[in-house]
Amino acid sequence: MIPELGHFALIIGLAFALCLSIVPLIGVAQNNQQLINSAKPLSLGLFIFLTISICLLAYSFTVDDFSVKYIANHSNSLLPYYFKISAVWGGHEGSMLFWVFALTAWTFAVGAFSKQIEKEFVARVLAIMGMIAVGFILFTLLTSNPFERLLPNFPAEGRDLNPLLQDIGLIIHPPMLYMGYVGFSVAFAFAIAALMAGKMDAAWARWSRPWTVAAWSFLSVGIALGSWWAYYELGWGGWWFWDPVENVSFMPWLAGTALIHALAVTEQRNTFKHWTLLLAIFTFSLNLLGAFLVRSGVITSVHSFAVDPGRGMYLLVLLAIAVGGSLTLYAIRSAKVSSPSRFTLYSRESAILIAMSILITATVTILLGTLYPLIIDAMGLGKISVGAPYFNLVFIPLMILLFLFMGIGPLIRWKKARKGELSKHLNKISVFSVLFGIAWPFLFAGEFSVWAFVGMTLGCWIVLAVLKDVLNNAKQADGRWKFSAVPLNHIGMAVAHAGIAVTVIGVTMVSTYEQEINVKMSPGENVNLSGYTIEFAGTKDVLGPNYSAIQGQVNVLLDGEFVTLLKPEQRTYKVQSMGMTEAGIHTNLLRDIYVALGDPLGNNSWSMRLYYKPFIVWIWLGGFLMAIGGFLAILSKRYRKRVLASEQKRNQSNPMVL
Repeated sequence: MIPELGHFALIIGLAFALCLSIVPLIGVAQNNQQLINSAKPLSLGLFIFLTISICLLAYSFTVDDFSVKYIANHSNSLLPYYFKISAVWGGHEGSMLFWVFALTAWTFAVGAFSKQIEKEFVARVLAIMGMIAVGFILFTLLTSNPFERLLPNFPAEGRDLNPLLQDIGLIIHPPMLYMGYVGFSVAFAFAIAALMAGKMDAAWARWSRPWTVAAWSFLSVGIALGSWWAYYELGWGGWWFWDPVENVSFMPWLAGTALIHALAVTEQRNTFKHWTLLLAIFTFSLNLLGAFLVRSGVITSVHSFAVDPGRGMYLLVLLAIAVGGSLTLYAIRSAKVSSPSRFTLYSRESAILIAMSILITATVTILLGTLYPLIIDAMGLGKISVGAPYFNLVFIPLMILLFLFMGIGPLIRWKKARKGELSKHLNKISVFSVLFGIAWPFLFAGEFSVWAFVGMTLGCWIVLAVLKDVLNNAKQADGRWKFSAVPLNHIGMAVAHAGIAVTVIGVTMVSTYEQEINVKMSPGENVNLSGYTIEFAGTKDVLGPNYSAIQGQVNVLLDGEFVTLLKPEQRTYKVQSMGMTEAGIHTNLLRDIYVALGDPLGNNSWSMRLYYKPFIVWIWLGGFLMAIGGFLAILSKRYRKRVLASEQKRNQSNPMVL
């Protein structure tokens, strides 16, 4: 009965989504305030019934209702309860329900926290969100129903959750990723609503910006957690593989970064409006494309849901409707989009424009590398793969150029900088960054390294530029420092940029100085790893809740002093009889000691993979700093103020059309 209630709640949610898609737009067209005001209650009803639906699915998991096909395929009575909850989004059907739930949560949030915006505009935004919800709820009900029963004959036990997903990282990673993906639908809805209203002004950009930054922040956390999970769970010692599914999460992040900066220029200078509208459409389209690639079965990945191609066709049609419809509307309304502000080449606008162009170029190169093998295969020209060499070759030079402009942008004036102003800000920073980049390889490793020089110079350059910008904003006319005068959104920007610098340093250090040893070890033997003594003390058998394991006992010593005991494992899961490698890792701020237990080689000896990874944790610390910076920015008071009377008057003079 519980699954049927969940299914029924999802159907009622569809009814609310249909009403939300239609009723508020009729109200705007007829200037009927009662219908316009219905948008927010409808968004609340949609959210409530999707919450009921996903909670009932989670409850069915916890009580081991294996009469539900999805639960029988992704759970087991021996599975710990916290993994039963995460199994809700551990497979295709449940993850789609969570996707829709996240969409309704964003929809409700927009309705609840948009009191500063005129009701007609909010009604349009919520109606567009309702249309997106209709598409995905229908997809879930028609092709991916998580409540489908196996009655009358159902198994006494489930097939268990994929062992790869039985990890704490997978409890948090998918929800954060989906919140980011779906959150960009808000920016898309704001853009389409602005086109429908014929009102693309600074006020629209101001209210769209915090929602976009929030989505970007969630996606930043999701990508960082995914990279961290792949690093410690898959046992290969890497943190990024340029896997197609990694790419489809990274592309919206790059495009979303460009969108945030376009919104900033539109808000501050009332220009870049075309960029902003097209980037909002492009970013949302990348999210839909990612859903298609991951769920259509056209790619194979440890992260993907290889499912019925018919489901992929539905998503492809949805993508075509969303992209085709939005671009058609843009073509019709673009003549009304004007950018009266002008700027010179020597200005902040130019620096941001160049940075945005680099980000879009990087996104397109990744998109081509991801889709090219699929296109070649579809044309019957054979199977090829595009791997790390291509992506590194095209991506790294673009990022080096981008990081240079990241230091310039915050320190140059809007519209037109004064002669010699930029060099005054950057001369000392440039010299110090280069000297630091030259000195660091000698200080750390005793010899020069080109890549270490480039990475550490860029990291130092970004940090110093951020500090200089904050100091410039804190300095008062009388020469005193008043850091409380720096707006919170500006501090958030500084923290996010600093997070990028931290990630750059982490990537540089681990890529340049990591050490790897593949060795055969017997109990009592030891090897040297970058000054550490790695001593193998043997193995022992351990039992988990739904697996058995052989656990290595590895002592780590430094200068004869005991540091830690690492316990890498080779696990065998009882139900799926699947082997899994669990690495033993000791982490501090400056390095990781990483040990993976390989295959037994006879006479109690084992193959072992040993890694020394300097500064690798900085990669993920930087990602979390970026997200923190984003969340700080959206807490700024400027986004809680009402629209200025002059803006309201200007807005009312524009045509209000559907």
